[in-house]
Amino acid sequence: MTLLPHLKSRDGVRWDAVALGEVMLRLDPGEGRIRTARQFQVWEGGGEYNVARGLARTFGQRTAVVTALPRSDLGALVHELIQTGGVSDSHIVWRAGDPVGRENRVGLNFTERGFGPRGALGVSDRAHSATSTLAPEDVDWDHLFGIEGVRWFHTGGIFSALSATTAETALAAVTAARRHGTVVSYDLNYRASLWAAHPDPDAARRTNRAIAEQVDVLIGDEYSLASCLGIETPEIRSDACDPRPMAAAAERLAKELPNLRLLAGPMRDPVTASMNRWGAAAWADGKLVRLDPVPVDILDRVGGGDGFVSGLAFGLMDGRPLEEALALGHAHGALAMTTPGDNAMTSLEEVEALARGGSAAARR
Repeated sequence: MTLLPHLKSRDGVRWDAVALGEVMLRLDPGEGRIRTARQFQVWEGGGEYNVARGLARTFGQRTAVVTALPRSDLGALVHELIQTGGVSDSHIVWRAGDPVGRENRVGLNFTERGFGPRGALGVSDRAHSATSTLAPEDVDWDHLFGIEGVRWFHTGGIFSALSATTAETALAAVTAARRHGTVVSYDLNYRASLWAAHPDPDAARRTNRAIAEQVDVLIGDEYSLASCLGIETPEIRSDACDPRPMAAAAERLAKELPNLRLLAGPMRDPVTASMNRWGAAAWADGKLVRLDPVPVDILDRVGGGDGFVSGLAFGLMDGRPLEEALALGHAHGALAMTTPGDNAMTSLEEVEALARGGSAAARR
């Protein structure tokens, strides 16, 4: 394929995709609210990990996650959830458990789904997590990318923002992946709360710019492009799903980032918490590909963007045209938002049917 000419064949590599990021416990109060909850459903989740899980569970790819967990009962719970999700545990870095949680913790993410006029709410309790201590030397990157072999490597701005060392780790991983000819994707995924708590908030643009210079596929919207890379776009949007700001940013990025092959992202207009207009756009080779927004009823909006990335990545790894890969990402992200938890409970057949315009009629 011409879009990613150095994409490796499945033959001769151990992994189709590897993600680098934190895997948290998500505590979900269901239809209720965090402040009045008496019980929580437990899921695993994390922006980067969710992409590997989607590629494994929905699309049948061989994936692994590079993360860190404490040797504790909570670490064991996350580990079991990762295994259930079909993602390999072979690159988990294990830390000594702290019985009172001063360090090497499991990150916690309390998330309300929202409904109607009440938006979704996320409350993080993730300071001093095991993953936030990851440093470049904790992983043998040359063994991972050179000996085992990886077709696609994914990480993102959430992991980079956890600490000064995770930013360095993300940069070291991306550098090694590129050195070994692995396709690299990076989701800017800007979180103001994370960067505000960072020892050096101004590091956001420096870190993301250094990483972006080496990536093949960049995921982001105009807000994250401005916040993370300083790419301001002209005020030309007509609505929240207008792709023209992305196209304008892509034209500029193409001149500044020589390795960039594709800029893509979902486009969301949250009419209410329960109904979003959901579209997608991608820019490559000077051309903009767009999927017009459609109304999507939302059960749980968390993970829609990650579902989009995994569907897009699968389509490109499977050799499909960009238009078809974009449609797979759009469909997978939509389906992820129809079920609880961070990840889709679906199949490749369902995703492909929706991408082709299939209906929601009952199947019996």
